[in-house]
Amino acid sequence: MKYKMTAGFETHVELKTESKIFCSCSTEFGAPANTHCCPVCMGLPGVMPSLNKKVVEYGVKAGLALNCKINTISFMDRKNYSYPDLPKAYQITQYDTPLCYDGFVELSSGKRIGINRIHIEEDAGKLIHKDEEILIDYNRAGVPLIEIVSEPHINSVDEAKEYVEKLRLIMRYIGVSDCKMQEGSMRCDVNISVSESDTLGTRTEIKNMNSINFIAKAMEYECKRQIEALETGQKIVQETLGFDEKTKQTYSMRSKEDADDYRYFREPDLTAIHISNEDVEKIREGLPELPHHKSYRYVKTMNLEQKDAELISKYPKVAEFFEKSALGVKSPKRVADFITGVIFAHLKSETLKEKFDLNISPESLKKLVNLIDEGKLNVNKAKSTLEKMLESGKSPEELLSTQDLAEVSSSELSDLCLKAIDENEKIVTDYKNGKDKAIMALVGFVMRESKGRADPGKAKEKLIELL
Repeated sequence: MKYKMTAGFETHVELKTESKIFCSCSTEFGAPANTHCCPVCMGLPGVMPSLNKKVVEYGVKAGLALNCKINTISFMDRKNYSYPDLPKAYQITQYDTPLCYDGFVELSSGKRIGINRIHIEEDAGKLIHKDEEILIDYNRAGVPLIEIVSEPHINSVDEAKEYVEKLRLIMRYIGVSDCKMQEGSMRCDVNISVSESDTLGTRTEIKNMNSINFIAKAMEYECKRQIEALETGQKIVQETLGFDEKTKQTYSMRSKEDADDYRYFREPDLTAIHISNEDVEKIREGLPELPHHKSYRYVKTMNLEQKDAELISKYPKVAEFFEKSALGVKSPKRVADFITGVIFAHLKSETLKEKFDLNISPESLKKLVNLIDEGKLNVNKAKSTLEKMLESGKSPEELLSTQDLAEVSSSELSDLCLKAIDENEKIVTDYKNGKDKAIMALVGFVMRESKGRADPGKAKEKLIELL
């Protein structure tokens, strides 16, 4: 039997505001437990929440970046449930009138994953399981969130991974969140079902996934589990699941609630949210060029390879450095090659690439590339010079001598190639016997003898001519 997997995501993204959504407590991550709390975020009797304007701005910003329509009038609601990490026994969120609706994320295949809604809400506290005890840290209670709810348009693990990666990239690019999944500032609930037809099957929800790798493994396991259950005549129960990272299996947590179970009603302590069309357009105008638009431009106007364009546009600071370095050079592609090659090899982790804290300037890289374009320096010598620049912070002028920049004359190149042929009889024999790649060993000899000054392309041409 052929089963079709269908999944939808509810993605919680913590917003990068300095204070919480309804009070002035700090949102700083990693503070000692229960030190960023006040009567408001603890829900003590008699307190009144006050909505953080920046939260609304960031919510609209996220919606526009994800092609959503904006509700110019929206409301806050109470979602009632009792759990130890929720001190008020209700969460202030949005129910029937969210801030944003009807958007999409476009995958590399051209398929669009619909965004049903984006609403703002407050986060809950954090439960810490220690031995036989459960400890509660309320620092996170009241931290502002947006919840991005997709349509059930995802039909494979690969689509799910790309969807989450694109969401994460866009949210970071527009500056509304750091999306550090390892710190819980981006978490996904995955709703998944399988069916033999286009009619959706009974769904289960895998809660609080904070790793793209674990999302993939959880979906693979749950899909397989549901198919095996159906094929043995069992019924799928609508329930909330957890994922055990050690066993790589899902497990039942509780039966899945429906909206009616939460007894939503309008939040009485907060007025309606009104944002004018003029304010929406002002936020739209302030959006940066998004990564997929940026990579498209790099391919079309700078002749970059698609892979390199996506890699550079993935990191905002790298893209900024690239554009400054490539301004006015003959070959932006060469600049991109140096960044994705030498510089990325120097910055080994994702964190270092994101920070992109180099001790060389874009102007220094531009000067190095211009030396190649002017025929004063070959690519190999430029690469080794760039490595020294990254280590020392020095400019090309400080590292390259007059001798380094002296062009190998035609007669000197001929002499070097003749020497390579005379001193490497076996390699020459191999080449003449049809081993074409042997020529590169001779090119290497010429490069060593010229101390990297010779142009490898010209050396290869001269060697073939002489042989």
